[in-house]
Amino acid sequence: MGDNCAVSWLEVVRGGVLVTVQDRGRPGYAALGVGTSGAADRRSHDSANRLVGNDPGAATLEVTLGGLQVRAHGQATVAVTGARVPLRVNGIPCGDYSATHLSDGDVLTLGHATAGLRSYLAVRGGVDAPPTLGSRATDTLAELGPPSIRTGDRIPIGTMARQWPAEELIPPPPTVGAATLHVRLGPRDEMFTAGALDTLLGQAWTVTQDSNRVGMRLEGPVPLERADRGELPSEGMVPGALQVPAGGQPVLFLADHPVTGGYPVIAVVVDDDLAAAAQLVPGAALRFARG
Repeated sequence: MGDNCAVSWLEVVRGGVLVTVQDRGRPGYAALGVGTSGAADRRSHDSANRLVGNDPGAATLEVTLGGLQVRAHGQATVAVTGARVPLRVNGIPCGDYSATHLSDGDVLTLGHATAGLRSYLAVRGGVDAPPTLGSRATDTLAELGPPSIRTGDRIPIGTMARQWPAEELIPPPPTVGAATLHVRLGPRDEMFTAGALDTLLGQAWTVTQDSNRVGMRLEGPVPLERADRGELPSEGMVPGALQVPAGGQPVLFLADHPVTGGYPVIAVVVDDDLAAAAQLVPGAALRFARG
């Protein structure tokens, strides 16, 4: 099995809708107004790195809704995980959630996503971009890290490879219908009526088109009613926070969320469910449950 020693870069033949460089983020800078950022679906990001034998901190490409096409200059080993996309090498179908070996000049094409929102393309050695505050992640809100990937870009390949994994294939996650995200109530649930808490957990919510890496706006038939309409000072925010603006329709914060916010947070999605949340496409239905 080859390595990436002879590979210097990948050429972006077609950039897709939104492609960003992501790793495990830059924790510890909230006091400076900088969020952690990193892969929105860290589980899929880590799986892609594992398939090609990378250090877990190696950067991947986060591809929204598919559509990316790259050409290898030299040999490369790649893997695609996350949102399910049809893959082709030089027009010949190949599988996701497995290691794929590219020769010099081979073209890898990610089709449009058939399930999920964000795919992760790992290359053995990692995407080599200049780190900012110790991370190569693109933070779309703070505008930190590398710019979004576009057609014609050259993507250098790094040296963050480890020993090859024992397997070249891992099972993809099962496809599910309406997602259930588990939440812990608070820290401001006391500012809402008892009926609002029942509504949060009792009705289905829809992901609106107004969604991105910062967060996704949700819409339900009954808005969440506040009991206390007093002003709330800005306070710290975390990934998974369900912030409720005046209209009563919540916003679920994702990887590039602001570090502070002034609307009350009725609940927070547990860490284990953030990967599933990051894969919800506009129009998807979801429910919340205590967890």
